[in-house]
Amino acid sequence: MKTALHTVSYAGLWPGQARLSLDQVISKAAALGFDGLEIMAKRPHLSVLTIDEEVDAIAGLLRRHGLACACLAAYTDFTGGADSPEVPFGEMQVLYITRLAQIAEKLGCQLIRVFTTYTRQELSYSEQWWRCVQLLRECAQRAANYGVTIGIQNHHDVAVTAAELKAMIKEIGEPNVKLCWDAWSPTLQKQNLPADTKMLKGLIAFTTVADYQLRPRFRYRRELVNYEQTMDAVQAVKMGEGIIDYRTFLKVLQEDGYDGYVSYEMCSPIVGGGSEENLDAYCRAFLSFMDDLRKG
Repeated sequence: MKTALHTVSYAGLWPGQARLSLDQVISKAAALGFDGLEIMAKRPHLSVLTIDEEVDAIAGLLRRHGLACACLAAYTDFTGGADSPEVPFGEMQVLYITRLAQIAEKLGCQLIRVFTTYTRQELSYSEQWWRCVQLLRECAQRAANYGVTIGIQNHHDVAVTAAELKAMIKEIGEPNVKLCWDAWSPTLQKQNLPADTKMLKGLIAFTTVADYQLRPRFRYRRELVNYEQTMDAVQAVKMGEGIIDYRTFLKVLQEDGYDGYVSYEMCSPIVGGGSEENLDAYCRAFLSFMDDLRKG
């Protein structure tokens, strides 16, 4: 399996996180020793508003550094705008993915990561499911014109479990729809990660990783002179220091024939803060983890 760096790791999106330009992240990834990049498909990195000449320049920079564009990470929410049904939000997102497919072709990239949708009170579950299926099918059909696969990540609320994702892919019915299957989500849901991963054999095109610790939280109830337990907080930590059993997960992937990318991301605050030096240290810890895994 090859390594990739998700550029969101240096996007300056969470408090204190260093922000590097896409060009700087490309140079950074090469210097650290990654094989490729998962490129964030929005500003401040690769926007659909990026003109072709700039895309060509990015492709040239990737070639000079010996890096592959492993995946374009799109940001979709296919029931977004449900409270404003007169606005064609669905069409806008199909156009977004279509433009990304054009960019992907120029970058030699064959995969676009997408999300399904967050739960909307305005819509029933079946309506949310239907919208996702219809729009994902159209995205896939348009992306196919550029040799690009659509990879659904188990991130948003609808179709976040292995069984739901398998059913959704079957219903979409397009050969270029696969999964970007991550371990953190079923772990936090207390699902059976190895069994779920095996259920999806042959459907997984990509995986993005980060490790987390759970931090118990309590709310003081003054009237009871006691504490009420609330939902645990989740804290990003270095690879191998959290609760996610990545050794088993990646072993199952390999046993099922997966030989694609393992992409590392820092998309939320990490222990030690978001300085460039600390972000670099986390990247090195991930690469060291992967090296140890390869050695057995």
